[in-house]
Amino acid sequence: MQREPMTAQSAETLKEELHELKTVTRPRITNSIAEARAHGDLKENAEYHAAREQQSFAEGRVLELESKLSNAQIIDVTKMTNNGKVIFGTTVTLLNLDTDEEVTYRIVGNDEADIKKNLISVSSPIARALISKEEGDETEVQTPGGLVAYEIAQVQYI
Repeated sequence: MQREPMTAQSAETLKEELHELKTVTRPRITNSIAEARAHGDLKENAEYHAAREQQSFAEGRVLELESKLSNAQIIDVTKMTNNGKVIFGTTVTLLNLDTDEEVTYRIVGNDEADIKKNLISVSSPIARALISKEEGDETEVQTPGGLVAYEIAQVQYI
């Protein structure tokens, strides 16, 4: 099975969520089920069915998180020497050569990507165009609006 790259921060967030699910959510749901059972007839007990549904969702999320973490290749760029090369996990400031606008992106795993937070997936067209380039290099990226030329203004290992 192929390992998926993941930033150290994302792995830590997933571990915290998993811990919360196992230590807080599971016991709360178990208590809700026991309380609902005490009310009697399970066929018509809405509280029981709601608690069982919550349990199902929580257990599904636990399995999903455990799977993601077990298949993750955790990469922490803060522990690497910054040689100016764009790699997974780096924060890259780009200068649009046509408009002189600067934009900063962080290259992250597929599950972590959030364009609103300027987190782009390593498999996105812009990240693929940037990987292995260095500060000062120019590259062109095919976007829905056409070909855009960028210069890599800064590469940070933060």
